[in-house]
Amino acid sequence: MKLVIQGKNIEITDALRDYVQQKIEKAVSHFQHLTLEVDVHLSVARNPRIDSNQTAEVTIYANRTVVRAEESSENLYASIDMVADKIARQLRKYKEKHQERRREPVKTAEVLGEMPVGTIIPPREPELPVDVVRTKYFEMAPMTIAEALEQLELVDHDFFMFCNSETGEINVIYERNHGGYGVIQPRKAQRFAENSSAA
Repeated sequence: MKLVIQGKNIEITDALRDYVQQKIEKAVSHFQHLTLEVDVHLSVARNPRIDSNQTAEVTIYANRTVVRAEESSENLYASIDMVADKIARQLRKYKEKHQERRREPVKTAEVLGEMPVGTIIPPREPELPVDVVRTKYFEMAPMTIAEALEQLELVDHDFFMFCNSETGEINVIYERNHGGYGVIQPRKAQRFAENSSAA
């Protein structure tokens, strides 16, 4: 298992590196056959108004799956403890789902029938931030909506972007504020469709 530890506004000392390695190895010990790489990002916010200013973020790359957890507190070692516990729970949940799936195959239509999933196309122009703060790259293997929903639960975000294996298009699945999930799918702009048919 490859372990990468990075820090922002903090020096990664040997003692800190050893502590992270010990905690993360213990958290993933039962799942090492799944785990390819573990990225740990430790940061300290310099804003004195933020109480929980010491953050530990763990991203695990495992068999076409990304499992992510983040915890913050007033103590970096406590944040590491909490994120290690959280990542262990998420890996356990991931493994249990895959064991259940092997026992009894479930069709995508059946899974989606149980959950409220809606398609929303916003009627407004997208607003981009003035300054790009962070750019992330990740492998986007084609998957079904049900598989994307499983990924959404594992990455600890409120949305997940994926390549829909049925359409080949980029989709976004997200957690709705009032419960359930939504899927955003691309649609050709009316103006573009008219211009291409005229040509």
